[in-house]
Amino acid sequence: MLVEICADGLGAARDAVRADADRIELCEDLSCGGITPSHEVLDEAASLGVPVNVLIRPRGGDFVYNYAEIRSILFNIAYCGNVGVNGVVIGALTPDGRVDVPLCWDFIDLARSYGLSVTFHRAIDRTADIMEALDDVLSLGVDRILTSGGADSAPEGAAVIRRMVERAAGRAVILAGAGITPENALDLVNATGVTEIHGSRTSIINAIKKK
Repeated sequence: MLVEICADGLGAARDAVRADADRIELCEDLSCGGITPSHEVLDEAASLGVPVNVLIRPRGGDFVYNYAEIRSILFNIAYCGNVGVNGVVIGALTPDGRVDVPLCWDFIDLARSYGLSVTFHRAIDRTADIMEALDDVLSLGVDRILTSGGADSAPEGAAVIRRMVERAAGRAVILAGAGITPENALDLVNATGVTEIHGSRTSIINAIKKK
């Protein structure tokens, strides 16, 4: 079982490394769901000692982006490629709650040109039809999809996450995240069949790996 820790800054990332996290999602400002870290933080991210995937999100709120925000996203994907991190975490929606497939293709094409791994983030949980959105994201060829199954937390969305795992059928990893604690992590894994989980509490690592 792979455990990814969502780290709000370098301090939290280093704590996650010491706790034996398998991978880090690096961001800033978790109070709004996370945004892209500063370039000063990104400059050090590749030297943390574990794979680091960087959240590419210019602001909190929805996932419908204007021209300036799209330019910022593309610039930061390229910046991540140049500093040598493992991957990026991206996503975009249309105003009617569908995956913005053409725009996401642009993001992914750029990321792949730098050899970056690609995760589609929890924008999928804001879509009008999560299974339709899943098919769209799978068509993009991402490596993994971070989701709570459209619910406020992954335990609440466990039944949907299981359906997503079955529907993905190995074409992409379904990465369960949101509301995962040491107390519910194993039950969630058993209920959903996921092979990777995502959370901000490093105590999840021991709960999973010492069983």
